[in-house]
Amino acid sequence: MLIIPALDLRGAKVVNLHQGDFSRETAYADEPLGMARAYVEAGARRLHVVDLDAARGSGDNRDWLERLLAEVSVEVQVAGGVRDPETAARWLRAGAALVVLGTTAVREPEVLAGIAARHPGRVLAALDVRGGRPAVTGWLAEEAVELDHLLGRWERAELAGIVLTSIDQDGTMAGPDLAMLAHVRATSRHPVIYSGGIGSLDDVRDLRSGGAQGAILGRALLDGRFSLDEALETARPD
Repeated sequence: MLIIPALDLRGAKVVNLHQGDFSRETAYADEPLGMARAYVEAGARRLHVVDLDAARGSGDNRDWLERLLAEVSVEVQVAGGVRDPETAARWLRAGAALVVLGTTAVREPEVLAGIAARHPGRVLAALDVRGGRPAVTGWLAEEAVELDHLLGRWERAELAGIVLTSIDQDGTMAGPDLAMLAHVRATSRHPVIYSGGIGSLDDVRDLRSGGAQGAILGRALLDGRFSLDEALETARPD
């Protein structure tokens, strides 16, 4: 299972939100490039970088992201504000290994499919779930669409996978939503990368046993619950 450290950017700082709530934000002192380099030096093979300002439509962290893509030597999947073919193509040209589409993936699955067809194997669809519904526009709103219907519409797209985030668990370190992971894996042919609530090495083991292709780690690493080296070791097959 791939361990993917997360860098959520807001106002050029690395932050963590509790259950997607922008009013319950923890900011971290280290600047993004330094944190990215530290993760790479510790053995990360991929980073998950989210531009929260772009996701909300309240600015962007484009300069920081472009510097990060130019300076780190591992794969980076870029999320936040990627909603059209032009933006997706721009980030891929800038050096992103993959782009993550959320709002467009939910509201316009045909646009998602078109972008994925132009960039096969380099597009991830974000399934951000709160209260059983997919959330969009930086998790500020929920869409009235059934998850299974949405997954069905994504089924034929040439996706690299699905990034499944349990917003109800995100930032809590109270454990992943293993039932949701199992349901999505049973419903979709696409590989699933899980995010949300991971707070212990046991959680990493559970996700590996549950068939997640990858696990995105945010607050657990930032708060020192365990090291990246320990997570990488735990994620290796027995």
